[in-house]
Amino acid sequence: MKYVDVVIDNKSNNTDVLYTYKCEDDAVRVGSKVYVPFARSTKLREGYAVAVREEPSETDKAILGKLRAVDHVDQEVSLTAEMIRSAMWMKGRYLCRYIDAIRCFTPAGNAAVRREKQNSLAGEKGYAEHVEHLTPEQETALEQIGGAIAAGRPERFLIHGVTGSGKTEIYIRAAKKTLDAGRGVIVLVPEISLTGQIVERFLAHFGEDSVAILHSRLSAGERYDQWKKIRDGETRIVIGARSAAFAPVDALGLIVVDEEHESTYKSDFTPKYDTVEVAVKRLQDRDSRGVLILGSATPSVVTYSRAKEGIYKLIELTKRYNEVSLPKTEIVDMREEMKAGNRTVISRRLASEMNRQFEEGRQVMLFLNRRGYSTFVSCRECGYVAKCPTCGLSMTYHRNGSRDGGSGRLVCHYCGREEPAPLQCPECGSNYVRYFGSGTEKIEETIRQLFPGRTVDRMDLDSVKKKGELKKKLKAFERGETDILIGTQLIAKGLDFKNVGLVGIVSADVSLNIPDFRSPERAFQLITQAAGRAGRGGDRGRVIIQTYSPEHYAVALAAEHDYKGFYEAEEKFRRFMMYPPYSDIFQIMFTSESAEAAKEGAVKWHKRIGELLPEGHERNLFEPQEAYMSKIRDTYRYSLIIKCPKGSRRAYTEILMKIRDEETAQARKKKQDYIAVVDVNPYSFT
Repeated sequence: MKYVDVVIDNKSNNTDVLYTYKCEDDAVRVGSKVYVPFARSTKLREGYAVAVREEPSETDKAILGKLRAVDHVDQEVSLTAEMIRSAMWMKGRYLCRYIDAIRCFTPAGNAAVRREKQNSLAGEKGYAEHVEHLTPEQETALEQIGGAIAAGRPERFLIHGVTGSGKTEIYIRAAKKTLDAGRGVIVLVPEISLTGQIVERFLAHFGEDSVAILHSRLSAGERYDQWKKIRDGETRIVIGARSAAFAPVDALGLIVVDEEHESTYKSDFTPKYDTVEVAVKRLQDRDSRGVLILGSATPSVVTYSRAKEGIYKLIELTKRYNEVSLPKTEIVDMREEMKAGNRTVISRRLASEMNRQFEEGRQVMLFLNRRGYSTFVSCRECGYVAKCPTCGLSMTYHRNGSRDGGSGRLVCHYCGREEPAPLQCPECGSNYVRYFGSGTEKIEETIRQLFPGRTVDRMDLDSVKKKGELKKKLKAFERGETDILIGTQLIAKGLDFKNVGLVGIVSADVSLNIPDFRSPERAFQLITQAAGRAGRGGDRGRVIIQTYSPEHYAVALAAEHDYKGFYEAEEKFRRFMMYPPYSDIFQIMFTSESAEAAKEGAVKWHKRIGELLPEGHERNLFEPQEAYMSKIRDTYRYSLIIKCPKGSRRAYTEILMKIRDEETAQARKKKQDYIAVVDVNPYSFT
């Protein structure tokens, strides 16, 4: 007889405990998916075995006669012991339920179709330019990384390499060394749009049978096929976005996190995990002991600080692989453009340089991290602003891509609500409804007017909704069929096109105006990454940055490609304000259908946290307040912020877990009117 601790697949705080069952054979092991009787239901419930014991515990002995047995095991979708250990760690790290963490590692939900596995990469040959020789900097980097792989040391590397310095080639060769050692590889990219190019390069080197892809745009059946292919050991290389960090790779030897600075690596759904932290945990496990590679031209301040401290081994790539200098960068002060009478979103200098590039047969990329046509709609008579009735946020005007002057639609970019754009003010009835601000749709319209003989395409979340559309647009641009590619951050990073002579950053100020201490960092990163798309062929590229804040240090230093100067300025500010990396920030979000209940929950937690904090730490607890987005989808939100000094995270986490357990016990008697969700080091304070 064996005794099994099981996590029941049930999303309730009341059942967020381990349940013990007995089992008479060896079919159950740690990670097994089991079906068990639960509570008073006659229907079997799904669960996952997290511990198996030969002897009953003292608690088991007290209820031995009442223990029920595991009914049967589903070996087809079982997890590994390493995956279970990582999930158990996530529960404590991110204050989530057991099942929330375990579900990260399971295949697509009930919609997954169990059928003969399909190979979505069948027939794909991939493409990669032959790289015969590495640069001296690449050779040095690979020597360090390869040594750790060969020795089986769980080391962590940060490759800080300028755009075009050949980081991907290092990833490929490190992957080959890992496969030669009989171990598996996970390669993570921040955006699905980047998956295609990196998949092509890996396919060219390793073949279609060696590579699996995982990302959210696959159907449930496709995701299940890929998950099963990996779990059965049929492939040892996994490429994908954030969720691929949980791929069921056995004998995991290498995880690569490309563009590690990207905010998309932080989950905004429960559990609110940090992908890099999960990668570190998986690679430290006794069944893995693998190597982590973080790569970026603009590492996050936190990551670079850890490299400075020796937590990561820092590798610098200071030159582009093609030996071409970094692009020549100019800043255009849009205030001066307005004084000169230019009311368009395209400066005279940018328009002039675009014409010159076309004469030389080069392509142009224009970047604006704001989709839609106009950013808000307002009445100039009474001041009315069109807002989402369920979220309270300004709605964005979209023209649906039409060029006939149609009224278009208003869209809430948070909840997705749509409604017709008003022709008259709904409050005062006037005809003075006007559209303000510019998004990618408006840029596209302006560019078509300025350059009527040029082919123009747009890439944002609105223009690539259809499956395969994103890849189609990228391929057309790569083949030179598109002269001008306009886009949001989808085109700002990772993409490698040889004929791009000019990158225009239409508004560098968008990221600076976000109410977040990371705003300068995001602005610097986006400018640098977008600029890095220019000059990746044989000629030096050009970058034109349009801004109303040319004196801001994030803009000025990005124009100079001066990462270290930016890091030094930002690090001083972070240290003075005790922001990460000098603290961890906890945000507790209280949501309810009632504004009063959300506020009541925040006030209650604030009082209890203050009672439990160590003496002298009270100053790290801030007063509860309405969230920046105080209402979303008819749900009211209150926010509570705690600054946790470096080294105190475990103590602060235990306090929050204690309060959550207290509330769970109280909820069994009286249902809570609000939900409290903890986010550790959020990337957005909205």
